[in-house]
Amino acid sequence: MKWNGRQWKLLALCLLVMAVLIAGCSGGGKSSGNTGNSGGSSSGGDSSGTARSDQNKGDSGGKAGTVTVKFTNFSASGDNEKYLQQMKEEFEKQHPNIKIDIETLAYDDYFTQMQTRVASGTAPDAYELNYENFVSYAKKGVLLDLTPMFGNFDTSVLNKNALEAFSTDGKQYGLPASFSNVVLFYNKDLFDQANVSYPTSDWTWADAEQAAQKIRALGDNIFGIYQPIQFWEFYKKVQQNGGSLMNADMTQFTVDTPQNVETLQHMVDRVLKTNVMPTEAQMAGMGDWDLFKSGRLGMLVTGIWAFPDFTQNITFNWDIEVEPGNTAKATHFFSNGLVINKDSKVAEAAFEWLKFMSASREAAQIRVDAGWELPAVNYQDVLDKYLQVTPPNNKKAVFDSLNYLVTPPVVEQNAEMTDIIGLHLQAARDGAKSPADALRDAQKELEQRIKLQ
Repeated sequence: MKWNGRQWKLLALCLLVMAVLIAGCSGGGKSSGNTGNSGGSSSGGDSSGTARSDQNKGDSGGKAGTVTVKFTNFSASGDNEKYLQQMKEEFEKQHPNIKIDIETLAYDDYFTQMQTRVASGTAPDAYELNYENFVSYAKKGVLLDLTPMFGNFDTSVLNKNALEAFSTDGKQYGLPASFSNVVLFYNKDLFDQANVSYPTSDWTWADAEQAAQKIRALGDNIFGIYQPIQFWEFYKKVQQNGGSLMNADMTQFTVDTPQNVETLQHMVDRVLKTNVMPTEAQMAGMGDWDLFKSGRLGMLVTGIWAFPDFTQNITFNWDIEVEPGNTAKATHFFSNGLVINKDSKVAEAAFEWLKFMSASREAAQIRVDAGWELPAVNYQDVLDKYLQVTPPNNKKAVFDSLNYLVTPPVVEQNAEMTDIIGLHLQAARDGAKSPADALRDAQKELEQRIKLQ
């Protein structure tokens, strides 16, 4: 049969429609297979190069799926891990396309591990650094300059001193997460038993020693005070006595001065002369916090980061006061900062996490409610609530101590410097050297091994 022109046109049209439908079904099936999540996450997007490229740009908008930020820290170890988890949950609620993978390491191992990871190129996207180690990391060029990322970020909500602590050479390499200081913790029950008045903010070394000796007399296994004989306490103690470890322009060590020898003698005498502080043998492997929590220690010089642990694990009455001084008052300025690995492929998302931990009202409130150090913010209503969280009852001592903050000397070879001084302090503590010999030897070794500007 012959087909007319109209019939041929209809046939051609049908064939065209069929071809389009077949192509559409075939193409749709292939596309569906590619966008199906081979990684097992409903929000992870496909495994194509395009999706991976978007994630590498740190696109926190989530167009290509969820961005994961690896974050490593030390300050949440122990009882504080649950509070960091609360921050993570709140952040992820506000940023559903950013996930935070938290790794918490013990402080004792932290910087050794981080040095290894940085050197091998396996550092996390973001991590925590304390003020004392920040300078050396910044000088090595391994940190991302955050300044270009600030945009509309209002840094005025942050404590100025804490913010400036993590800048160098005119560049902001970190944001402060918290800052803290050291106070005098004391066991009220032991003070009552020894018939000693509680410490006051104007106490001197002599006042503390008198109280420590009376408490020590309560029993063979009861001690008056514990203050570690190590670098971090020594650098501060010498300033309480008018000394320093370096000159003003950081060009010369001043470790073996008469004021410093007097300071170390005072610390060593507590152990070897009056024994108001236990020897290593008397500690029998017990830590200073454990000794205090056991109820056998009258006074302990340590940081306010002990609040959560002591609140949960102490049954006796305890409180705090400003640390005693000698010719002057002085206490630590400790600040923990948050930095980004310069090679991170999710830097923008990591910066969102840093801003939240550092400057958000939510993170600040979590810290305050937990008693976990001081948030580095200027939200007065939040800080006022900090005073209301007890124990300790005298939280005002924390803010009073801020008037006497002193920073440790920081050099590029900081870890080596602290190790050298620490080893010689230990020799004096153990009676292997006199305080004068220990500091003279420390001075000599520092001059030989540490390069100053």
